Amino acid sequence: MKLSVRVIEGRNIPAMDPNGFSDPYVKLQLGKHKFRTKVVKKCLNPTWCEEFTFKVEDLKEELLVSVLDEDKYLMDDFIGQIKVPVSHVFDAKDKSLGTAWYSLQPKNKKSKNKDCGDILLTISFSQSNSFVDVQRLTDHITPTRKFSDSTIDSPSRFFSSPSRSPSPMKLEVVGSPKEEKFHAQTFAGRLAQMFNKNGDTVSNTSSRTPDLPEVVETDGPEISETNSDEESTSGCFEEMMKAMESRDQGSETPSNLPGGIILDQLYLIAPQDLNSFLFSPDSNFHRSVTESQGTTELQIGPWKLENGGESLKRGLTYIKGASRLVKATRGIEEQTYLKADGNVFAVFASVSTPDVPYGSSFKVELLYCITPGPELPSGEQSSRLVLSWRMNFLQSTMMKGMIEGGARQGLKENFEQYSNLLSQHVKTVDIKDIASSKEQVLATLQVEPQSDWKLAIRYFSNFTMLSTIFMGIYVLVHIWLATPSIIQGLEFVGLDLPDSIGEVIVCGVLVLQGERALELVSRFMQARAQKGSDHGVKAQGDGWLLTVALIEGSTVAAVDSSGFSDPYVVFTCNGKTRTSSIKFQKSDPQWNEIFEFDAMDEPPSMLDVEVFDFDGPFDEATSLGHTEINFLKANISDLADVWVPLHGKLAQACQSKLHLRIFLDNTRGSNVVKEYLTKMEKEVGKKIRLRSPQTNSAFQKLFGLPPEEFLINDFTCHLKRKMPVQGRLFLSARIIGFHADLFGHKTKFFFLWEDIEDIQVVPPTLSSMGSPIVVMTLRPGRGEDARHGAKTQDVEGRLKFHFQSFVSFNVAHRTIMALWKARALSPEQKVQIVEEESEAKNLQSAEEECEAKTLPTEESGSFLGLGDVSMSLVYSSVLSVPMSFFMEIFNGSELERKVSERAGCLNYSQSPWELDKADVYQRQIYYKFDKRVSRYRGEVTSTQQRSPLSDRNGWLIEEVMTLHAVPLGDYFNLHLRYQVEDVPSRSTGCNVQVFFGIEWLKSSRHQKRIAKNILSSLEDRLRVMFGVVEKEFALGK
Repeated sequence: MKLSVRVIEGRNIPAMDPNGFSDPYVKLQLGKHKFRTKVVKKCLNPTWCEEFTFKVEDLKEELLVSVLDEDKYLMDDFIGQIKVPVSHVFDAKDKSLGTAWYSLQPKNKKSKNKDCGDILLTISFSQSNSFVDVQRLTDHITPTRKFSDSTIDSPSRFFSSPSRSPSPMKLEVVGSPKEEKFHAQTFAGRLAQMFNKNGDTVSNTSSRTPDLPEVVETDGPEISETNSDEESTSGCFEEMMKAMESRDQGSETPSNLPGGIILDQLYLIAPQDLNSFLFSPDSNFHRSVTESQGTTELQIGPWKLENGGESLKRGLTYIKGASRLVKATRGIEEQTYLKADGNVFAVFASVSTPDVPYGSSFKVELLYCITPGPELPSGEQSSRLVLSWRMNFLQSTMMKGMIEGGARQGLKENFEQYSNLLSQHVKTVDIKDIASSKEQVLATLQVEPQSDWKLAIRYFSNFTMLSTIFMGIYVLVHIWLATPSIIQGLEFVGLDLPDSIGEVIVCGVLVLQGERALELVSRFMQARAQKGSDHGVKAQGDGWLLTVALIEGSTVAAVDSSGFSDPYVVFTCNGKTRTSSIKFQKSDPQWNEIFEFDAMDEPPSMLDVEVFDFDGPFDEATSLGHTEINFLKANISDLADVWVPLHGKLAQACQSKLHLRIFLDNTRGSNVVKEYLTKMEKEVGKKIRLRSPQTNSAFQKLFGLPPEEFLINDFTCHLKRKMPVQGRLFLSARIIGFHADLFGHKTKFFFLWEDIEDIQVVPPTLSSMGSPIVVMTLRPGRGEDARHGAKTQDVEGRLKFHFQSFVSFNVAHRTIMALWKARALSPEQKVQIVEEESEAKNLQSAEEECEAKTLPTEESGSFLGLGDVSMSLVYSSVLSVPMSFFMEIFNGSELERKVSERAGCLNYSQSPWELDKADVYQRQIYYKFDKRVSRYRGEVTSTQQRSPLSDRNGWLIEEVMTLHAVPLGDYFNLHLRYQVEDVPSRSTGCNVQVFFGIEWLKSSRHQKRIAKNILSSLEDRLRVMFGVVEKEFALGK
């Protein structure tokens, strides 16, 4: 019996590498069988989409799924694991656990990192196993086959089955010569022979190829004649789609592949019809595309239901037309449906071209995703087709960059033809037309009329009210029929007390029942008073106008004993709320209500949506689910018609969703940016220049922001973690972002101004290189995507970010505080901060005096990014000192102090060398210039990295310097590279080469002048430094 495990994706994987990312892969083990997925580089939410099959020998075994981080030179880091007993799968309904998220657990309870992320798996038993295998499992009889743990049934099974079985450890033992010949004739067979020629390895093809089986390289209709141990289900395409829809149990839509999106377009067609047009066997569209691209000998295999009807696959082969660089070559494509629920369709395609150079080392993978588009004013349905891609390298190769670049260019050209041909058959929809029809779309919404009598009948038709009415009538009839009782005990005229324990109990029940009935009546009357007063209220003012249409809800959680709830929705944006009406006793409520928020000066960052159950105005409302709409991560056009899943225990258990239509318009046009900058200038006290479109475009591309986001200012600074990282801090109206690219290690993150709870300034210390530190504390649970940039996290989950060594600290601090106050604080908090600042003015004014002497700034220059720096040789000489003695100027010794003093460095301080990675050490340096070096007496913060040369015959010292309090110091960084080698021909000599380059952060018309001045000063400084080294060595002999 065989256990099928599909590894789909992971989320919230902790960062294990210094760059703030991980290189995760998954290892699976069941008994002696082991598999692993491919490695997803630099990703915390990886997508694998790989399937494996295990031969189950004992139901008492456990499936071990481990997630690890790949390290190139060291041992791979363990991230987390889960264990699934095979017996749980066997006892489950349909012998399948379905598709579910599993929380990864640490190896032991003492581990510091308790949050290991989640992994999405599909675990099930194959449905086509024989009765013999089932009987073997139930009787717990151990198999006696000699090679049961290392062989597969036949080569044909390897190619046609979606499972991932290991290749034979010894091919000559597995099958007949005929089978071996058949195995060798296929592309995957050649790979298997190449990797298994030593007889002791596992097939790389079976473990690396993500979703689809290999297709046999045969001509003509042999594709459909390939044998399979999975019984294929024949039938028409529509019936197969219905079968897939019935089996789809609310699985998530696959995320786009990391290679990028090559097609994203709306079409005037229903999703089901577009799916049939693209993938139905009766459609001629695929043949039309191949003919237009010069492709010949197209052979399309039939769709087949495999793995017990859980997967739908087909294979294609064709001859790709020759180009100027590549001759005509055979292509093998395999298509698999990952999702088909009637509205959303996802098809994964894996394309191999074994005849091209290095064709056996890679596959091109594509993901077709068809989703419902926004509803058009005409009432017609639309569909959105998104096509993404990635390269899957089966083997490492030095030509990886060239292969990926060629594939990208080829895909771009091919799918331009694909898109043009598709638009000739299916009409496209312009997103601008949808946005302009906002009024038409909203005008079609009609609020459901609510009759008070019908609502009352529906609300009060429950056991509590009916039983209360019955008991009340029963008591009244009893009073009418009964005669007055005799006064006895402590009774007197007008006071009739219970005469027994039974009467006391009955009276208590009547009182409690009456109280519950009055409570229901009171809640109904209070809820009727709240009739969605925010619905239809027009927004005031000009600026960014947010309009939200609440259409309906689906499977809202029930908290009442009746099995229903009384839901209403609260929308919150920029501290303002809008509340919907209450829907009585509804699990699928219909609202059709429109809410408008007053115009805002800057675009909103987040819209909070929460659904409550009404319990009366004085009781604490029960939350039925909540969600957030992030306008920085979502496309505005996609929000025009969207179903939003709700989060929370109740909502996730019921899979609750809300249907919303969200529109964000700017009624001021381009003036809104200028007006916002003018307002910020008054807060900062400094002129803020409007950035060019090129600068804003580069900023948006760097952080993946929407086009309406604009850059306000950026500053050079250090991010303080375990080791300070030099980079740039970017400030915009909605986010604060950091980007660094130091010695090939990239650090990038951003978070919202609303996420910040507090900003404090720590006075300068020796560890901060004499610079004040800006400490930003986020609210609990916020900024999870930026966790890798945080220095600490407190017990309540607040992340703390430390920024220091600003070139212009006062300007940076004032800009940060002004943007934070304008964005995230209430009026009371703003007054409190102003009072605190007036009481404690401890900021230094030395930098302001220095800035008054500097040249006018040129912030209008375009942002050039942090790319590679061109280095040139500026000094080369053989010094008459041993290399070990020369390296003392980089070890914090007395020699380093003397050299720095002679070179004009005052207050020189350095941190100790700390291990950054294997054989690479890093430290920080701070000093001030002497007056004879710079009349501005500027300051320098520097990061040095030391590593041995590749031949271990010398050292390489790389240095990145930032100049503070000098004219245009924030426009550039200086890069130095010291290469020190032993001279074999001399016992006391070393060869020293110094390379120099300037990294321009902003453009300036003074670039040549600045570079010439710095180069002249650097050459003089190097001669002085190395002269002191030779002199000190001569004196010490």
